Amino acid sequence: MESLNLPGSNRRVEFTQFRYRPTRLSRWCRTTIASREDRYCSFRLTTCGGVHIWVDGTLAARFEPFTRNQAQDTVVHLPIKATGGEVIVLSEEMAERDTNWFFELTLLDKTELDIVLPGAEIGEQAGALKALAAQARCRGEVVTADEKVILVFDTPAKLDVDIEVTFASTSHTHASALQRRVVLPAGATEVFVCHGSELQDGYYNVPLSFSIGTSRVERVIGCAILHTLEPQVLPGDLAARKRHALEHAARHGENRMGTVVALLETSQGSDPRIRPIVEETLRAIEERHDCADFVSVPLLWAYHRHAVDLPQDLRERTESILQGFRYWVDEPGNDVMWFWSENHALCFHVSQLLAGLAWPDAHFSASNRSGREQAEIATHRLGLWLDAVEEDGLAEWNSSAYYPVDFIGLLALAELAPEPIAIRAKRLCDRIFTMLSLHTLNAVPAGSMGRAYDKELRAGPLTELAPFAAVAFGKGWLNSGVASLPLFAAGRYEPPAHLLPYAQPGPGETISAHYRQGYGPAALLSLHKTENIQLSTNSGARARGYGHQQHVIDLRLSTHPMARSWVNHPGEDDPWGNQRPSYWAGNGNLPRILQDGGTALILYRLDADARLDFTHIYAARSGIEHHVSGDTLILKAGKALAAYKATSSLQAIVTGPGAGLEYRQAGLNQGWALITAEDQNLEQFSAYIAALRLDLNDEGARLVLSGPGREDLTLNWIRTEQEERLGAQLKAEPSISVRTAP
Repeated sequence: MESLNLPGSNRRVEFTQFRYRPTRLSRWCRTTIASREDRYCSFRLTTCGGVHIWVDGTLAARFEPFTRNQAQDTVVHLPIKATGGEVIVLSEEMAERDTNWFFELTLLDKTELDIVLPGAEIGEQAGALKALAAQARCRGEVVTADEKVILVFDTPAKLDVDIEVTFASTSHTHASALQRRVVLPAGATEVFVCHGSELQDGYYNVPLSFSIGTSRVERVIGCAILHTLEPQVLPGDLAARKRHALEHAARHGENRMGTVVALLETSQGSDPRIRPIVEETLRAIEERHDCADFVSVPLLWAYHRHAVDLPQDLRERTESILQGFRYWVDEPGNDVMWFWSENHALCFHVSQLLAGLAWPDAHFSASNRSGREQAEIATHRLGLWLDAVEEDGLAEWNSSAYYPVDFIGLLALAELAPEPIAIRAKRLCDRIFTMLSLHTLNAVPAGSMGRAYDKELRAGPLTELAPFAAVAFGKGWLNSGVASLPLFAAGRYEPPAHLLPYAQPGPGETISAHYRQGYGPAALLSLHKTENIQLSTNSGARARGYGHQQHVIDLRLSTHPMARSWVNHPGEDDPWGNQRPSYWAGNGNLPRILQDGGTALILYRLDADARLDFTHIYAARSGIEHHVSGDTLILKAGKALAAYKATSSLQAIVTGPGAGLEYRQAGLNQGWALITAEDQNLEQFSAYIAALRLDLNDEGARLVLSGPGREDLTLNWIRTEQEERLGAQLKAEPSISVRTAP
């Protein structure tokens, strides 16, 4: 395979990928480097994998840390000639599942180098296309059914540019939904792609291919489609809303096993979609794909409740494949199925239990056990899993991506497991729905998360969690996600009836909540919420640690489904990247956080060698006015106001994917204050914020917010004894208070 790697938004030479089987990977790379004079040049070599470097045929460097998915670096010294020398790099890695695989050479010397790619078919327009690709984004944060999908650029094209556009699902199916070929005319900065009504509601990956003649550059961006901005009021009581959601899933669900459950539960067993979905599900389980456990549970639900409605050949294949499946690490197998995160552990144990209950006398070939033995072992393992989560809470707290996965297992247990396990599963569902109600504002689940991706942060109403809030609390959005919603809609489990006021606070009400989640604990969570504004933080993050996918501060405003804001330290260069942490999701370096009601302090002390020496605000434009001046950004959304105050000046980003949405603060030591208010006019609030001081003291170890009319609020880099004591008092069950203004 030959390809051309040009510098762009990603500084790395990157081959990151996914493999279903353990696979040895290797790539050869070639370039020519020339210096102003013959000399040795020092480079920082960073890699996930192992690297050999030859210069003019002589091995000049070798670095083989092979620390899976963890970047390592060293300094290498390469002989570079004035006449130029051929540099060949061999990059190797062993792939298992998600595999970060790249290398990066960063020049450390203060000298200039010339780099050429002899024989490469670059094309004379490659530079112009690369610039366009880096700027590309869709107009607005969301496209409704009445609007158009428009690609927007900052600088006009000099020549006509052919663009291939594909809209692909961000779910596990990665299905292509729409393809278009468009032309960006010379002199234009935008081009129409399609109407929003041509796509279902969803957050899409959008691969773009730009070409002029022989020059071609590729790029992937994101695009949110939400046909209606107003949340739908679902009809009737909970039973009626469940039925409505089940019928919606049967009509509009993506091609996953949950849609089959919806079809069977609505007496549509003859629907022609059932066979190809079940066959694809069985193939994934038989080949032991990653996330096979996510689809084996709904398959077992369908078998337990509707085996007679399945065609005989599919029923027999289901029996054969699930009796040969690998249900845990003690069973042999050469695959990359992921057993370790809490959602996977749960789904594997549930699959093992349900399969054992379905066929108690059958022989399970991978484990060499009977079904009855499998069920007994799974019951024990589920007991341990539930013990841990009941005591410590969930490490993936509030996750719009992974609560729906937890529901795969828990709802199946509540419906199909023997009573002791079923009762405990229902109680845990109650707790998750409690947290969901607390962190839902105007039908959109939001808040600090243990694991977040860009798509969950940018498009809350389009997540698979949003329909759960809609069904449980009476309004919201349904979509094509069917990982677990059909199990909720078809099952007997009902969330506690008293949660609705938490999800929809009334005028003058302020809801506060404090609790811990995850072993350690991983999170100490605080919530401040009214009908207009919701502020959620995690003050328990390991400061300066690696925030893989930890979303530690979140601001949600009620004026628009996309009205959301947060601060993070980016973990990669590319605004559209998908690393963990990414540009917007997670934190390269985690901060210290303190929340006091509707005010939060955020203190960052970045590593001296931090890849990016800034933190930044994401602030949506939908439903929000932006007012920026000096060190302050004020957001106005209806009756709600929020101010970000920084310890140094803000840089507003005006070009590229962050244009109008991103505000940066530079420096290794830096602080932020986020202050919220309601029912004030903008001038009053702006004057109040201007009078406040935010000081970074003790060489960045202490952040102090002070000013007239308020007590000083101080955040220390080292946790105080009082913080430790208060944190130790928190339980995994939320402590909730509701205050009504007089």
